Amino acid sequence: MRILFISRTYPPIIGGIEKQNYDIAKSLSEIADVRILANTKRGIILPFFAIYALFYALSHLKNFDVILLGDGALSILAYFLKLFTTKPVACIVHGLDITYSNQVYQNLWIRKFIKKQDKLIAVGNETIRQGVSRGIPPEKFVFVPNGVFVKENLPHYTKEDLQKTLGIKIEGPLLLSLGRMVRRKGVAWFIENVMRNLADNVFYIIAGDGPEKQNIIDKINKLNLNGRVFCLGNVDDQIKEMLFCTADLFIQSNIKVAGDMEGFGLVVLEAASYGLPVIASNIEGLPDAIVDGKNGILVDEKNADAYKEKIQHLLQDKCMAKEFGRIAREFVSNNFSWEIIARKYYALLQELIKKKT
Repeated sequence: MRILFISRTYPPIIGGIEKQNYDIAKSLSEIADVRILANTKRGIILPFFAIYALFYALSHLKNFDVILLGDGALSILAYFLKLFTTKPVACIVHGLDITYSNQVYQNLWIRKFIKKQDKLIAVGNETIRQGVSRGIPPEKFVFVPNGVFVKENLPHYTKEDLQKTLGIKIEGPLLLSLGRMVRRKGVAWFIENVMRNLADNVFYIIAGDGPEKQNIIDKINKLNLNGRVFCLGNVDDQIKEMLFCTADLFIQSNIKVAGDMEGFGLVVLEAASYGLPVIASNIEGLPDAIVDGKNGILVDEKNADAYKEKIQHLLQDKCMAKEFGRIAREFVSNNFSWEIIARKYYALLQELIKKKT
């Protein structure tokens, strides 16, 4: 199978879509002939990239069996490609690809461009529900979850290693949240409603950057939690891995925010793949990534008492927490490895090609 994969935002740009696009392109390349056409720079270059990608696809159609688009913003390409070819076009859709509240986007992309895809590969079932509620035919969608690369052997890091690397003191159990700092992640809510009510020997590290970062820092200062809660900003892959290996629990305390949503929750799979117990909010795309009791624990959104109870229970019984982490890692490996997910993509794209021939 010859696939043209087009991504408008790709590493070294940092973000969830960027990582997902890179990972699926890499995984598909191991089982198919994949040509990756990717934009690796932010900013004004994006419109120019879209025009370039369109002309490249049109002029090289004979070299490919199927075109795969990295996110819904690129669905405009399919709209124009369909004027010249019957070759199948599939598009990966994430939560914001559907819920982005800009009126121009809703009128053109949702009502016109996205519907032109032969298949919409949704990373979460909530994405499908949101799309159907906006008039996209349900038969256009198929759910294929994101995946993770599960290491056969995990590196050995200690809290002492982490303290030396970061230059901070951690003298007790460590909670971790990692990802783009936006309001829907619920980090500020968690600090105010849960973290402040945990024992004084519990520490919390937040890694990532974004528009919510300053609000999180202000919340830490206001509650005098500077010695227990640390907002690191973006971290490199080595420190990220060190955090996964040394934290005791991973927290994904998402809250509902109008016009925004968690399409899947890739980072919770990453955490579980390191044997790190995950506690997450039972909303939007997170239940597609976390199977309650298998690779994490789901609690009701904004239920501070439930978060506190689950955290305390796992921190008090370290043997149970370790065993839960082992089971979660095994579950992720058996159900969410990129090798498995890439084969689902392959089968889906193969079926689209057959329908067109």
